[in-house]
Amino acid sequence: MNTDLLQRYYLTLGALRLSDTVLVTWGIMLALALAGWLLARRLRADPSSRQAAVEGIYAMIDEAVRDVAGRYTDMLLPFVGTLWIFLVAANLIGIVPGLESPTRDLATTAGLALLVFLAVHWFGIRTQGLRRYLAHYLEPNPILLPFNLVGEITRTVAMAFRLFGNMMSLGLTAMLVLMIAGFLAPIPILMLHIIEALVQAYIFGMLALIYIAGGLQVQEIQARKAQTRKETSDV
Repeated sequence: MNTDLLQRYYLTLGALRLSDTVLVTWGIMLALALAGWLLARRLRADPSSRQAAVEGIYAMIDEAVRDVAGRYTDMLLPFVGTLWIFLVAANLIGIVPGLESPTRDLATTAGLALLVFLAVHWFGIRTQGLRRYLAHYLEPNPILLPFNLVGEITRTVAMAFRLFGNMMSLGLTAMLVLMIAGFLAPIPILMLHIIEALVQAYIFGMLALIYIAGGLQVQEIQARKAQTRKETSDV
C-alpha cells in the first residue's frame, strides 16, 4: 500500500503546529462566511438564479427543522442550519484532489458532537431555566439520575464515532478501489462519495435536531405536569 496516501501535512507557526484537519476546517469556515456575506449583499426582490437556489436550500432546511421542532423552529434554525451546511461542505471537500474531509478526523467529529451536547443544555436552560432544566434528570424517579447522565454521554460519543467511522470507511473504500481498479471507474467512485457525504451530513444534523428538540419538548411536557400538580394541590 502506498503510505503517501495516508500521510498528513502540517503548517508550523513557531511552536504551533496546525494539521491538515485544522487548515481545511478553517478554510471551509472562511469560504462559507465569505459566501454568506456576498450573498447577503446581493439580495433583491427579483431573485437571480443563484439567489433562488439559496432560498430553496433555506426553505428545505426550514421545513426539516419545523417538522421536528415545531414552535421552536426560529430558535433552532440558525444553529441546525449552520451545522448542516458546514457538514455538507466538510464531507464533500474530500472530492477535491489533495484535500481530505475534516470529518475523517475523530477530533473534528468529537468537537461537533460536543457542540451538539452543549447546545442541548444551552437551549434547554434558555427555555426552561436552570432549576427546571436540571430537574428533568430526576424524572420519572431520582434513582434514574446516573442512567440519565450516562445516556447523555453515550449518545454524544456515539454521534462522534458514527460520523468519523462512516467518513473514514468511505475514504478508505474509495482509495482501495482506485488502487485495485486504477482510474477505470472514477465517476462511480465520485458519485458514491457525494451521495454518502450528503447522507452522513443529513443524519448527523437530524440527530442533533432530534436531541435538542426532543429535550425541549420533554421539558415542556414535564413543566405542564408540574403546573397541573400545582393547580390541583391549590384546589
